[in-house]
Amino acid sequence: MLEIPYIRQNKDQVIKALQKRGIDASADIDNLISADDRRKEFQVKTDGIQAEIKSLSKSIGGLFKEGKTEEANQQKERVASLKEELNAIKEQAQQNEDAIKKHLYDLPNAPHDSVPPGKSDADNEVISENKSEINLPTNAKPHWELCEEHNLIDFELGVKITGAGFPVYRGKGAKLQRALIQYFLDKADQAGYEEMIPPHVVNEASGIGTGQLPDKEGQMYHVGTDDLYLIPTAEVPLTNVYRDVLIKDDKELPIKICGYTPCFRREAGSYGKDVRGLNRLHQFDKVEIVRIEKPEDSFNALDEMISHVENILKELELPYRILRLCGGDLGFASSITYDFEVYSAAQERWLEVSSVSNFKSFQSNRLKLRFKNQEGKNTLLHTLNGSALALPRILAAILENYQTEDGINIPKVLQRYVGFEKI
Repeated sequence: MLEIPYIRQNKDQVIKALQKRGIDASADIDNLISADDRRKEFQVKTDGIQAEIKSLSKSIGGLFKEGKTEEANQQKERVASLKEELNAIKEQAQQNEDAIKKHLYDLPNAPHDSVPPGKSDADNEVISENKSEINLPTNAKPHWELCEEHNLIDFELGVKITGAGFPVYRGKGAKLQRALIQYFLDKADQAGYEEMIPPHVVNEASGIGTGQLPDKEGQMYHVGTDDLYLIPTAEVPLTNVYRDVLIKDDKELPIKICGYTPCFRREAGSYGKDVRGLNRLHQFDKVEIVRIEKPEDSFNALDEMISHVENILKELELPYRILRLCGGDLGFASSITYDFEVYSAAQERWLEVSSVSNFKSFQSNRLKLRFKNQEGKNTLLHTLNGSALALPRILAAILENYQTEDGINIPKVLQRYVGFEKI
């Protein structure tokens, strides 16, 4: 969440930035600042009453010793009255704190200056494109037909076992999926990321810490009996490793971690031709990279993460493009996001395969993730994450773009992982 001192000092700038998301936040920010003013007033009143209670309580005993019983009893009554007043103020102060928290939780992150304004993905800015010519056979098929023909993924069996959006990978399809996971993890290891295997369910505090809650309950699977959530991305458990952590030594930074997990998303309202096959699933696999950086280093880190994802797509020899998301398409917690899309020649459309984001201090403020700077002051860190990569559409693009008249070629970089050159 945004920091109140930052909002106060940069009120007009924050309002203008949020307009890129199509949000007029001026009234909300005015209400937030007013509530913060009231918080300070409540604190002054509380401190004053507590000081008076303390002073009176000290003198009561002395008055009794001096035989000034009537005066002592009057002061006791005054203390009792002050305590009632204090309890009432504390109740009002707590209601005000709840209002402040709601205002902060409702405000999304302020987009970075370079984020273009816009309402939807149609307004996203194409930064670069690497779309080499693809020579497909005349009878080229979309991946869902290839999966059925070569017995790679059984979508109907997944419907039988669970429901739509939960495919069953089998045979060479399962091996190719596993090969991609290992390849992505190896690339992360080579780039200096520490691998972790986190839990696949998280508690409410973890969802709040990274901004999935209270914004995205409708997209997350909730285990009601235990009040836990299936993770929508490894970003959630990996980043929460550092919730309520104070980094005391600069040498611990930057922190670079990665992890492979299945991911679960309800994707409520998804339907139509664009969700066929692997295009949109309720359960899918993903390798995530996460970085925790000093504020002055986070945008260099973002560039490195973009290069990391781009290098993987180059090695897979897939046509791709990079987009800078507009304000209206930006995630709730993100300050700036770059999407990677691969081109599916068989479907004749671009498929999103990665989002790389800098959240600046938005998540760390919720997480209370700080470091002690050179002046000895506790300062919020910046968090970043990226898909490196999400599996379904990468697999779909490989199957479609590498298909030939007599089968499906395997990208050279993956052949040593799968043990075969062709399906």
